[in-house]
Amino acid sequence: MNKLNIASQFDESADVVLFQGDTLDFLAQVPSEFVQLVVTSPPYNLNKEYENKLDLEDYINQQRMVISESVRVLKPTGSICWQVGNYVENGEIIPLDIILYPIFSELNLHLRNRIVWHFGHGLHATKRFSGRYEVILWFTKGENYIFNLDAVRVPQKYPDKKHFKGPNKGQLSGHPLGKNPSDVWEIPNVKSNHVEKTIHPCQFPVELIERLVLALTNEGDWVLDPFLGVGTTAIASLMHGRRAMGAEIMPQYVEVAKERLHKAEQGILRIRPMERTVYDPNGRVKSIPPKFVKIKSLTEQLDLFSSSKHAEPLKIKDDS
Repeated sequence: MNKLNIASQFDESADVVLFQGDTLDFLAQVPSEFVQLVVTSPPYNLNKEYENKLDLEDYINQQRMVISESVRVLKPTGSICWQVGNYVENGEIIPLDIILYPIFSELNLHLRNRIVWHFGHGLHATKRFSGRYEVILWFTKGENYIFNLDAVRVPQKYPDKKHFKGPNKGQLSGHPLGKNPSDVWEIPNVKSNHVEKTIHPCQFPVELIERLVLALTNEGDWVLDPFLGVGTTAIASLMHGRRAMGAEIMPQYVEVAKERLHKAEQGILRIRPMERTVYDPNGRVKSIPPKFVKIKSLTEQLDLFSSSKHAEPLKIKDDS
């Protein structure tokens, strides 16, 4: 078994790079047009333990520097997914996706979707409606970009529905692999009773990043998270044969990320499966239990692929 190659500085031969320090220092190490996907959730300027609260203008300028460097290292076919919520000041919310959009526009990126991530639990407000969603801005660098829709289709709502007239009358009307997941995603956020919960106060669920990795990259591609946190992006990427890199300023989060990766190597890291439905308190939908992650080094994956390729040649069906 080939051990996962974890580097602390940029290393093109690594499976994953976990840089402890300022993200701009790390981004300076990455060659231009190197990564296929940038996906992250930057600090919201809420004075969390990993950030110093800034004046809004200073915060925007800080974000501009990180976004500009992220665009530089992105391949021409690549995507950027910037997941943000709201900045709150004196009880008033300021949607960060709205104030950050001009930065991406100035850099000539193309907004493909404004994805709404909806979740059922969070802080309960008393002077406004409780917030239960955040936003993922998905931009592409160019018009020619990777989008693997079939990899992320979800079950049809009415799988037995058929055409009732026309040349396809009587045939199933939905796509056999499932439907497009749309731009509204209902995925539980990581709270205290979530199977993936760590010490991080604002942690990504793995399945949120899985969908982006599967749709916007191919196997072997590099995925970058400029604000890596406890390594969720790295886990979601390595699970599916991609490589990952990122920076995290908090040393304790880097240690948690390493611990999670080592557990995944051993097959003992538990996550919430993508195919699991949102909890039904009435028990009408059978719940799928958490699953264990098992990741391999890229070298090991390539060895397995090579062995299977020699053992049984790929068969291509000719439908002509």
